[in-house]
Amino acid sequence: MNFAPLPSVDVASVPADALVLDVREDDEWVAGHAEGALHVPMSDFVARFGEVTEAVSEGRRAYVMCRVGGRSAQVTQYLVQQGIDAVNIDGGMIAWDAAGRPVVTKDGAPGFVA
Repeated sequence: MNFAPLPSVDVASVPADALVLDVREDDEWVAGHAEGALHVPMSDFVARFGEVTEAVSEGRRAYVMCRVGGRSAQVTQYLVQQGIDAVNIDGGMIAWDAAGRPVVTKDGAPGFVA
């Protein structure tokens, strides 16, 4: 079988107003996440798929993120198979934080990558 390469981007290529889809688990999200991200844990993904399709309904690209890129790669592959414009964020939250992009808690306070 010949699989197309997984679409991916580096952190610097993620627009400030992008739809960031964070697929990490609740404890990771609570510690810190990208400001404005949509949180749909990978473990709940199929059950909450409607939230994702609604978020991308106007043709928005989903920038999928986890801690380092493994889980988000799986979710990105699934989304692409469903016909959704999705890209994996290389390096995940570790790279996001290292690049100086904002990491916040639910109340907007500075967060950290768990």
